[in-house]
Amino acid sequence: MAFQKPSHTFTKIHLKALHTKSLYILFILSFTVFINTFSFAQELPKKTGTIPAEQRKDSTTIVVDSIITPPINLKETDSTTKDSVKQKSLLEGTVKYRATDYVSLSQKKKKIYLYNEAEVLYQDMEIKAGVIVIDYSKNLVYAGRIKDSTGYSQRPVFTQGENVIEPDSIVFNTETKKALVFNSRTEQQGFKVYSPITKKENDSVYFMKYGRFTTAEDEEDPEYQFITSKMKMVPNKKVVVGPTYMEIYGVPTPIALPFAFFPMTQTQTSGIIFPTFGEDSNKGYNLQNGGYYFAISDYLDLAVLGDYYTNGSYGLRIENNYAVRYKFSGNISFRYENLLNQERGFPDFTQSTVYNLRWSHSQDTKASPNSRFSASVNLGSSSYYQESINQLNQSNFLNNTLSSSVSYSKTFSGEPQVNLSLTATHSQNTNTGDIDLTLPTMQASMGRIYPFAPKTGTKQGAIDNINFQITSRAEYSIETNDSIFGKPEMFDDAITGMKHSIPLTTNFKVFDYFSVSASANLEETWTLETIKKYYDQSLEEEVSIDQSGFDRFLTYNVGASIGTTIYGMYDFENEDKSAKLKAIRHVMRPSLSYSISPAFDQYYETYDVIDADGTTSDQVEYTRFENSLYGTPGNSYSSSIGMTLGNNLEAKIQPKDSTSTEAEKITILNNLNFSTAYDIAADSLRWSPLRVTGGTQILNNKMSINFGMTLNPYALDSNNSVINTFNINNGGSLFRLTSANVSMSYTLSNESFSGEESAEKEASAKESARSGGRTDDLFGRSEDYADKRLSDREEGDEKEENNEFYNYKMPWSLKLAYSANYTNTKRDNTISSNSLMFSGDVDISPKWSVGASSGYDFLNQGFTYTQLRFERDLLSWRMNFSWIPFSDRSSWNFFIGIKSNLLKDLKYDKRKQADQSVGN
Repeated sequence: MAFQKPSHTFTKIHLKALHTKSLYILFILSFTVFINTFSFAQELPKKTGTIPAEQRKDSTTIVVDSIITPPINLKETDSTTKDSVKQKSLLEGTVKYRATDYVSLSQKKKKIYLYNEAEVLYQDMEIKAGVIVIDYSKNLVYAGRIKDSTGYSQRPVFTQGENVIEPDSIVFNTETKKALVFNSRTEQQGFKVYSPITKKENDSVYFMKYGRFTTAEDEEDPEYQFITSKMKMVPNKKVVVGPTYMEIYGVPTPIALPFAFFPMTQTQTSGIIFPTFGEDSNKGYNLQNGGYYFAISDYLDLAVLGDYYTNGSYGLRIENNYAVRYKFSGNISFRYENLLNQERGFPDFTQSTVYNLRWSHSQDTKASPNSRFSASVNLGSSSYYQESINQLNQSNFLNNTLSSSVSYSKTFSGEPQVNLSLTATHSQNTNTGDIDLTLPTMQASMGRIYPFAPKTGTKQGAIDNINFQITSRAEYSIETNDSIFGKPEMFDDAITGMKHSIPLTTNFKVFDYFSVSASANLEETWTLETIKKYYDQSLEEEVSIDQSGFDRFLTYNVGASIGTTIYGMYDFENEDKSAKLKAIRHVMRPSLSYSISPAFDQYYETYDVIDADGTTSDQVEYTRFENSLYGTPGNSYSSSIGMTLGNNLEAKIQPKDSTSTEAEKITILNNLNFSTAYDIAADSLRWSPLRVTGGTQILNNKMSINFGMTLNPYALDSNNSVINTFNINNGGSLFRLTSANVSMSYTLSNESFSGEESAEKEASAKESARSGGRTDDLFGRSEDYADKRLSDREEGDEKEENNEFYNYKMPWSLKLAYSANYTNTKRDNTISSNSLMFSGDVDISPKWSVGASSGYDFLNQGFTYTQLRFERDLLSWRMNFSWIPFSDRSSWNFFIGIKSNLLKDLKYDKRKQADQSVGN
């Protein structure tokens, strides 16, 4: 007997009744039900049923057992289509199948055979195997491999969506829907499971015996795996295992679990967050970052975390994230810690409580074009980051300010347009504990109006460009301290005020090269608190009385400015064609301004200072608006001329590429600015100090340099007070340097360094930013390797390797920052700060990464806060070590754990925390 090999085309069939082809399709459905957890299947005919054979013509000749004559042609129209009763179709779609060698049916054995590269497709399901056999007499289906001279090949593979199962063979009962699977291999969300014997209980439950599971990429030779005696798996839902132990490269370890539960859901799920363990010399052993995660909805979640120390210290943190797509997103964090140092009853025992509240909210720009709400809040105890016991806050103790802002703005379209905004702000100095609050600030403004502008065409001349607008600003300001924050007495010194402004401006050209602008500004300030002063002769002191009630003052000023731009070019090519320096371009922007502010003496009063003998010894001038939120009206006439000169210097040089025909342009100075003023109405010291600022970028724009200085033209007397005498006339130079500053930053890396931040580093930068710290690693990173809020690279996100044994590129990056400040206001001639900071990372091998953040204070001759970081990529595992080698916050943190999110709680975390005392 010989079989003719059919073509590799898919055959489409549609079932109308239960006959020979029905058996084949029913097998496909039953096999689908077994492999994945889908329940779509049909019953095969009963054992007692008969299936008549039909003669059909087909280009493919199939020779089967001689008992069955004539052979069956599968392509001829089914005889049941001639029945008078139309039966309902058993399939909702089209089934495609093929086999490379043959598709055969045995009437005698009541079996259907598909051999060699057998493949069946139905809707989103795909089945591939070397051999597929249906025994419809026993309601059994078999799918297996093909044995050849090299061993076994074409292992069964079932795919539906993202689910894939690859066993060696399958025996499936289409009547009971149960099955036995031999040497099955499956993967769920990176969780790879192998079992020699698997029993399928129903459509969604599998029981496995002597199974093993891992998240290693190489499942044939995994670097680690867990061996279990029994396992229950519900695909895409959960995995439950019995007694389990761990193997590392095939070597059993004492790491064992009596049982384990692994949720496999693809949606967020509530669950326990396992803590990490540590030890502190002052507070004892501890558990950190343990708690519970609440998956409230797709838009909202909540994590409740806590720390506990054996001496009684504890901490509580609530973390919340929320988001509505295309509308808004944000997060809220509240932290509270009750800190005990040493044991109760000892002389050095101390207790303190600290807290911190953070809130971040951002709105999608498309959600509401005419209104916007945003929030960035970071407030709490001034000593929170200095005293906090949580590892995540270690690098934030250098923060010396906390700031917050919550704002809402609304735009009312029309002519003119009106903008309204409400803002609440908070600024806190953590060194002094002083807090400034505005609760809130309201600001309203009207769009600019051009009353004389033409209805059509462009605005030309001074008249057409005249414009004005109206703005109003109101504030409720509080100055308080951390010690009384949140208590009623913090409102005792609150100040309320409102200011209205009407700026009137215009601009025009003069002689085509000069731009002239003129302005007048009218301001009215309202207040609800004024003062009354007098001299109490009996007390021999000044007495101030607060007066409540509405009051106001009006001020105004006028000004004008004129400026132009001057371009200069010097071409070196005219002198030497081969010169590397082709040309220098100098751009100057001089401007001259003039402003007048009158004296508002009408708002000032005087009182007499009377001696004990009744004579007036002095007369004191004051204004009742001294406590005004927006300052006091000026009591002196000012007529000032301002002068500024801006410079920009560029060069054209010969390009490094000899084939290039265009000269390369480089920047010598981005800006070099000079500014000063001359007060015509002043009696003395009419010239203000000359301020010089500048900046440039060098080394292919990788290094930024900024500098500034203040030059005073007046001399000092013997008491170091400024006198109305020019320094050059007092035997000195033209200007006296009173202050100077310079700052430089340099970021560089080799070509092989991608510059892409890891997820862990990016999350650490966000944590530092939310806490008010730096994001450039110069003060170290916020690191807690076991904290779930700081994610790391997922398994498989490996760095590119140059060679299996040798990395010849060695990627690296380096950040440098230098700053220095000089002060010489009163001949002090001191350098107030002079420090260099740096942060760098280098991959010394494809799997080893080393980083450091530190600096050196040249003024105090010592290293600044230093952090050393080490990371080892262990394929499916990662190892991290962070060390702060010196200072009173000396500490270290060691971590080794599995990368996969599914097994992230299998880790070892050991740390030594800083032994700082409360208040340090």
